[in-house]
Amino acid sequence: MTDLPLAGVRVLELGNYIAAPTAGRILGDFGADVIKVERPKSGDELRNWRLYGGDTSMLYRTVNRNKRSITLDLGAESGRAVVLELIRHCDVLLENFRPGTLEKWGLGPEELNAVNPDLVVTRISAYGQTGPLSSRPGFAAVAEAVGGLRELVGDPDRPPVRVGVSIGDSIAGIYAAFGTVMALFQRERSADRIPLPQRVIDVALNESILSVMESLVPDYLAYGIVRERVGGRMEGIAPSNAYPCRDGRSIIIGGNGDAIFQRYMQVIGRPDLAADPELADNAGRWTHRDRLDASIAEWTRTLDSAEALRLLEAAGIPCGPIYTAADIAADPQLRARNMIQDFPVDVGAPEPKSVGFPGIVPVLGGRSLPIRSVGPDLGEHTREVLTELLGMSDTEIDELVTR
Repeated sequence: MTDLPLAGVRVLELGNYIAAPTAGRILGDFGADVIKVERPKSGDELRNWRLYGGDTSMLYRTVNRNKRSITLDLGAESGRAVVLELIRHCDVLLENFRPGTLEKWGLGPEELNAVNPDLVVTRISAYGQTGPLSSRPGFAAVAEAVGGLRELVGDPDRPPVRVGVSIGDSIAGIYAAFGTVMALFQRERSADRIPLPQRVIDVALNESILSVMESLVPDYLAYGIVRERVGGRMEGIAPSNAYPCRDGRSIIIGGNGDAIFQRYMQVIGRPDLAADPELADNAGRWTHRDRLDASIAEWTRTLDSAEALRLLEAAGIPCGPIYTAADIAADPQLRARNMIQDFPVDVGAPEPKSVGFPGIVPVLGGRSLPIRSVGPDLGEHTREVLTELLGMSDTEIDELVTR
């Protein structure tokens, strides 16, 4: 589609796992030609993560949609030479190796800049490209811990837990995509060539987590406040929690706005709480959060979840069910906005299966843009890309991929 915002932008992705591929996915979603370089034979390790059937996981298919896959051995001089040739035809190089790896291969920013002085180099690492910890390896689990998130997730009487997805990788990938577009925008509007340091986007996993921790550090430095785990609540905000219903399901209710709280207490049959001056503002409600949650749960336990939600929604109280994957796949709101898109995929059965994949965010034009393709098979586009961009012959390509 030539009318997409990033149509005409070409990205060479050297990343594995989730962080850099998430950035590549976002750029590809909006029209960039993302060429993903993978190891011959094994490819990105994500292909085997949560693999329940077939030879490529749905995690890989999801994170690497709207890309082309080629195989090159970056440990070999021939593979690195092809990368440098491809860079001449690209706007962005995207990677998430340990700092120093590209430099060791002769593919550092200076070498890349020598062949393409307009190239944007987007780098994702555990702790960034500089500083005393820059050489350390690290996955999102570690970044979520040192960035401050893990300490706040879970119940106060239990050890910290992790959220159910690689949120650190995903947040870093979003920042990397934003940084890339920012650099491209600056490049396009500047009459002069942008210096290399401004074209190197340096994203650290731990800093990406820190950046979404709100006032965690300022509250500590200003007031000596040490945030603690509060389970399903949010520190300093009440009443907002998950509440059990008669049918065994729980629902989320956010009744922490002053006016909303008044309506909320009427719905649950507790006008006395609405009239209590100690509960008139959020500070007071947080002080009495246990009493409030007990009163709300007493009401929700008398109703099935659908009936409780119906009554709350009628009063304009923010609330919702706690969805499973099955609920999401069937949700009419998501379907109306094209946020679940179906593709035939190999799942290891005799025939491909129609599988729904999450749509593209943000929405343009009222509905999700269509996903052009799910994550490709390993090396699916090697011949196509090397012929199209480098003019290599079949014989040259055969020699490269079998070397």
